[in-house]
Amino acid sequence: MSNSSPQIVHTPFDRKTRFKSILGGSAGNLVEWYDWYVYAAFTLYFAPVFFPEGNETVKLLQAAAVFALGFLMRPIGAWIMGIYADRKGRKAGLTLSVSLMCVGSLMIACAPTYDAAGMLAPAILLFARLLQGLSVGGEYGSSATYLTEMAGKNHRGFFSSFQYVTLISGQLIALCVLIILQHTLSEDALHAWGWRIPFLIGAMLAIVVFWIRRGLVETQSSKEAQEQAKQGGPKSGAIELFTKHPKAAFTVIMLTAGGTLAFNTFTTYLQKYLVNTSGFDKSTATEITTAAIFIFMLIQPAVGALSDKIGRKPIMIAFGICGVLFTVPIFNRLGTTTDATTAFWLCMSGMVIVTGYTAINAVVKAELFPPHIRALGVALPYAIANTIFGGTAELIALSFKNAGHESYFFYYITFMIGLSLITYVFMKDTKKHSLITDH
Repeated sequence: MSNSSPQIVHTPFDRKTRFKSILGGSAGNLVEWYDWYVYAAFTLYFAPVFFPEGNETVKLLQAAAVFALGFLMRPIGAWIMGIYADRKGRKAGLTLSVSLMCVGSLMIACAPTYDAAGMLAPAILLFARLLQGLSVGGEYGSSATYLTEMAGKNHRGFFSSFQYVTLISGQLIALCVLIILQHTLSEDALHAWGWRIPFLIGAMLAIVVFWIRRGLVETQSSKEAQEQAKQGGPKSGAIELFTKHPKAAFTVIMLTAGGTLAFNTFTTYLQKYLVNTSGFDKSTATEITTAAIFIFMLIQPAVGALSDKIGRKPIMIAFGICGVLFTVPIFNRLGTTTDATTAFWLCMSGMVIVTGYTAINAVVKAELFPPHIRALGVALPYAIANTIFGGTAELIALSFKNAGHESYFFYYITFMIGLSLITYVFMKDTKKHSLITDH
């Protein structure tokens, strides 16, 4: 590359532009994750429609297997769309991901039942879920990178925490839709056709977000990376990632492993645990989970802002230590309680601990990579860890329960959080060593 290449001069975004862009990016992220979590929220109702054979736990296992297979597409989506977002821009990546999610949700909403189409029914469900996995795999890296780059130097922790605010909001809205349908439709209607409604809502919202994202401004880092690539600079790619940035990529995998397992357990699997183990009815379990997740969502920005003051590392270490010490006691007590208030506080305590990971993991990952490979660097190693540990959480939990050793799962979570804790202890604090130069 010629040393005489003109330098790129960027004018910092004003507060209004930053706010509008972060709001637009976050709104799309909310819809993406609503569509993703609707599947988990309504599994109890549609599992018999697609998998009619076996007892209740076996049906949930089959549906959880499809959920886990959706996670298998996330590394592929992260790889393809991470490169796309690095080379074509964060805005382009965000627009493509929400388009794929729309198609997947619409397919599930219109899918035939097993009684009507036989094995074609679960095949359509699986294909749609794989498509959604492809979408979410690209969404995480694009949105985490976009929000972090757009936030500005002094508020990256705070604004990047809105990725999980909207991620949790998507899950919360999915649960709220479930509660509304549980109170307006009969149990038979929900099992027969009511479960299709939330998927249709998701598809319609995705169309709206598509147009919102087309109007977003591009980040300075992305523009600079694209310009440097045109002048012969480095380009995003998987080989480039793992050969030129192996330490950062491995760090993302390890810091994600325990966090994503804990997050998926305390949010996605918890509803099933309250029904299948604690003995609560479906409506009560949903209400307990929804209330806890609502508060969980609200505390994300506070922890993100705290990381802007004291650094990212102390907060991640706090998550690791508390996760190792309290995960097993929380679940053991939760499995024996019959009191809804006690169950709520136990769920809430676990989620408060997990906030040490969720609120700041996006900014930590983005700060590890240079702009030309940032979206891929955030997305692909995260997706690998999330597929192996997060996507299989329900499947492993239900498998242990089906085998009569449910408590083994809690020790597994504790062990994985412990491995992540080791990473937190030895890594640099990315707030002090950030590779993001946007101001």
